[in-house]
Amino acid sequence: MKAQFSGRGAAASLLLLSPLALAAPNGLTLEERMAQLESRVVAAESRAAKAEAEVIRLRQEEQAKPAKPGKTATTATTASNAATPAGSAATTTDQLSLDERVARIEAQQRTVGVAPAPVAPTDSGFKFGAYARSGFLANGDKAGRGGPGVTPAGSIGGHIGRLGNEPDTYMEAKFSQQQQVENGTRWKYFLMLADGVQTPNVWTAQESNLNVRQAYAELSSLASFKSSPTFRDSTLWAGKRFDRDNFDVHWLDRDIVFLAGTGAGIYDVKPTDYWRLNGSLMTRSYGDFGLENGKDARSYIGTLNQFFDDGRWQVMTSGITSGQNDGRLAQPGAGGNDHRVNLGGQTPGDKGLHTNFTYSQNDFFGREGLFKASLLYGRGLGAELTQVGGDGDLLDNAQSLRLAFYGHTRLSPFWRVAPAVIAERGTNRYMPGDHYRYVTTNLRFSNDITRNFEMQYELTFQNMDIDARGYANRGIADGNFWKATIAPTFKAQTGDYFLRPELRVFASYMNWSSGLDNFSSSDDLGQPGFKSGGVWQVGTQMEVWF
Repeated sequence: MKAQFSGRGAAASLLLLSPLALAAPNGLTLEERMAQLESRVVAAESRAAKAEAEVIRLRQEEQAKPAKPGKTATTATTASNAATPAGSAATTTDQLSLDERVARIEAQQRTVGVAPAPVAPTDSGFKFGAYARSGFLANGDKAGRGGPGVTPAGSIGGHIGRLGNEPDTYMEAKFSQQQQVENGTRWKYFLMLADGVQTPNVWTAQESNLNVRQAYAELSSLASFKSSPTFRDSTLWAGKRFDRDNFDVHWLDRDIVFLAGTGAGIYDVKPTDYWRLNGSLMTRSYGDFGLENGKDARSYIGTLNQFFDDGRWQVMTSGITSGQNDGRLAQPGAGGNDHRVNLGGQTPGDKGLHTNFTYSQNDFFGREGLFKASLLYGRGLGAELTQVGGDGDLLDNAQSLRLAFYGHTRLSPFWRVAPAVIAERGTNRYMPGDHYRYVTTNLRFSNDITRNFEMQYELTFQNMDIDARGYANRGIADGNFWKATIAPTFKAQTGDYFLRPELRVFASYMNWSSGLDNFSSSDDLGQPGFKSGGVWQVGTQMEVWF
């Protein structure tokens, strides 16, 4: 009597007896190869079972339909039986081998017009994404002035509301290619180009800042990690990139934390079900400052980013070192000397620490929306709290502390609000005894009028107390800034803060204390036609991302 094998046993036996299987490719043990084989067989049997259930359902639906003229209600059954080999009607599914069952089901699926389910992942292939904005500001018959960093606090990232306050054209083009190879490992290549100009002309090559902002590769779902619960879902990367878990306040065009550079790292290591961590090492340049052999001063940033309770809590720590940075202003004429009057015998820092504690929630205190709250502290080269390790002029004893809160929610079926508050305090940043303090409050409102038209409103208030002690020819700024904007907006569909594109016209009124006019001779505030006392500006803008 001929021995009967189950689908799993037959497939496993054939593979184990194969000379190629006995060769132990890739150094895998017999047990590891058996485990992989068992996994593939179970997946194949699962697909076969689903296909069988689908065929039965389709047969039942076909038989339940009223018979058409000239045809009987058994057409589908007859056609299905015709696809079944003669003499197999009495053969049960359990008696068939795996290959026979899959072939039989595929034949039945073709008979009733259903294609076999694809095995390839749905997110493979080429993708294109983008962000862009373009608009103008006008102050009467003159070009307007502005930008989120227009105030003196903007010199350390103290941004104000961006609605009706952006006079530039900026674009990002993002290209990626990703695929899955035979062993299940996925790879991805990502390229990002960016450019920004202030001129409204259509030909801007002479002032273009076209730049490759990101170029990196990733490996995920690695076959070598499948047996490890800790690393099974991890992603390896290397190249030039923005950290995947950076986050910002869109309404202010303000990154809360922005880790970027060239290096390598790993994402989504999971020591436990409620603890996930990322690790990376990146490098940045502080520029060529006349050092020996003309080499630039590099910084190296080691980061451990931990997430707890499904990502609600984030604890991020970065250590920064730059061995040459403390000597880069020692030579006469070296770049950067024009930024300093008297360092009191001190030099730029050569190390630093940056920390970030964040709590996030996928609702707004029990209402629809979301919110995040972050506390950041930095010392030395880590006192630049936004761009981690991005400022080489900081002193070793520089310190900064920032509290940030933002979110959005729905007030009614047709009204939404997005509040944001950022407060920062820094001392000994660039000159001994300097201080930088500011608090920004911003409210963005949106009122849906029709399915394609909404009214947007934005209110910003900022208080600051800054004494730069002569750094970069900057002085003292002590006072307030406020802005109000109204922006009629057309979009593809209202009801969502983050749905783009948006086409806007707007009018903004800005005013500020006279104590801000003399902070610097090179900034906008205090320039002719742009002094305290009140300024109206109007303009148009488009914004898109996908």
